[in-house]
Amino acid sequence: MPFLTPGGTLAWRRPWFGAFADVLRISGRRFGLKRQEDSLWVVLISLCALTTLLGLYILRSLDDNRLTSWWWVFDSIAPFAFFLMLVAGILLAYGISRLSLRGRAAVPLLFMAAFLITAGLWQQPEVIVDAARHFMQAKYLELHGIGYFLMAWGNDIPAWTDLPLAPLIHGLIFQVFGESRVAVQVFTSLLFSGTVVLTYLIGKTLWSRDLGLYAGMLLLGMPYLLTQVPLMMVDVAAMFFLTLAVFTTVTAVARGGPVLCVMATVAITLAMLAKYSNWLMLSVVPIIALVHARLGWKVVFLRAAAVAAGVLVLMGIFLYAKFDVVAGQISLLHSYQVPALGRWGESLLSTFFFQIHPFVTLAAVLSVYLAVKKKDVKYAIIGWMLLVVMVLDLRRIRYMLVVLPMLALMAAYGLETIKCVEYRKFIAANAVVTAALIVAVGYFPFFQSTSANNIKQAGEYLDSIHAGTAEVHVLPQTTSSVNPAVAVPMLDLFTDQQLVYHADMGTAHAAQAIAELPWRWTWEVGSPEYLPPAGTSGPAPTIVVIQSEANQPVPDYLAKRIDGYNLQKEFTETSRVFRFRTIVRIYRRA
Repeated sequence: MPFLTPGGTLAWRRPWFGAFADVLRISGRRFGLKRQEDSLWVVLISLCALTTLLGLYILRSLDDNRLTSWWWVFDSIAPFAFFLMLVAGILLAYGISRLSLRGRAAVPLLFMAAFLITAGLWQQPEVIVDAARHFMQAKYLELHGIGYFLMAWGNDIPAWTDLPLAPLIHGLIFQVFGESRVAVQVFTSLLFSGTVVLTYLIGKTLWSRDLGLYAGMLLLGMPYLLTQVPLMMVDVAAMFFLTLAVFTTVTAVARGGPVLCVMATVAITLAMLAKYSNWLMLSVVPIIALVHARLGWKVVFLRAAAVAAGVLVLMGIFLYAKFDVVAGQISLLHSYQVPALGRWGESLLSTFFFQIHPFVTLAAVLSVYLAVKKKDVKYAIIGWMLLVVMVLDLRRIRYMLVVLPMLALMAAYGLETIKCVEYRKFIAANAVVTAALIVAVGYFPFFQSTSANNIKQAGEYLDSIHAGTAEVHVLPQTTSSVNPAVAVPMLDLFTDQQLVYHADMGTAHAAQAIAELPWRWTWEVGSPEYLPPAGTSGPAPTIVVIQSEANQPVPDYLAKRIDGYNLQKEFTETSRVFRFRTIVRIYRRA
């Protein structure tokens, strides 16, 4: 319909929906730009993830980790296969980032994700020989009860530099569920999942729910950490109790009350009884008190003093009962373990880029700048332990394991510089998925290819044939300075059959050389005294021979012993990486 404008020109009146169409068109343009911007950022993050990890793959010879170096782990994986793995991981991470993680389901999802990822690794062999020492301590409790364990720990039960909490818990698990490695692994996976949730709670308490959520996710973005959960070691338990101590102390100092103070006291004590490195990291407790001084010096001091007094009482009881043992252990740590760290070190490049997802490390570095810019004193709580690590120049990731939840919190704090929630979620999901794939495709098959898997398979085979009593003979190691006797408790861990042990004095190492050996404890702790010596109950129907080389000569006494026995099964998988090798041959009476 035409009409005259104020200028006298003729114009046509547009219907009302014409203006609405303009609005829709303009909004559509804006929406399209937003979609294009989102796509651009997703592509950029994906390219960063792809190029960074491909770069690490190409430079994997720089990884000097002593257990899971990429140079070994990905030696047999072609570049194109690694590339496809990364692409699949990025696509999966993008799908996860599209999911809503808000609401009450977030914490259960974190817990279940951590548990399921580590449960998939329960078939991993015990690749660290220290597991033999921890198993022996737990077995003494299983056989003789908790009273004997508490009295004999550190004396008749060799403790080396271990504290009693983890072996005590493992021994109680053995008493309740039987001598089951899976039962211990379920417990350790639960502790790890609990650590993920505690990391979330610390982030939520100090800052926000979203920061805690990303911190929990980023703790799963550390491939090396995931491989430690299935092992019968003390590190995951120590990490859990240290994280619990930080959370309960923050809560007790901030809120007060007798119940929270008692919880903090118990948590700190348990952390101190788990591992000596926790004693050093618990220097964060005064930092927590100082950070909360804004609530009132007097109130905070009284709460912190109540917690400290409780810890002094509980630890005082332990130190009074085991003073000589603890003093000897601390002396050993000072004279042997600390100097040895310089010889057994790993580079920061290996620790923070190969064994921890680079996104976690870069976000943690960025967090320092962000915290200083904001003048956020609460950041000192999560940054303190990493500062201790850097000042003391601890260069081995295994000894840094307990502080990794704090690193995850630092990384989540650094992600706060990215305003878009979807981008932060995509970055965190990339770290989680890629770490899980690296472990599943690289680390786990690598462990399966080592001679440690021979011990696991041999134990399972003994159970499958109901071997009954098995007489174990261990030949001297020709490739390693480890006492070969440690293979016996490792085999005992994987079988329910009764073992009897023939101690071969020919395996003894020169006494003067033991003090400098990296595996000194294997000689000083010795063979498992709880196993009956061979020959005490007549000829065994099964003989197990553990040796370091396939063609290793058999001593005359053993050749006579296996005369009349048939070679039933042998496990000969070996890796060129580790010097300590365990080839297992099983003989049955003809």
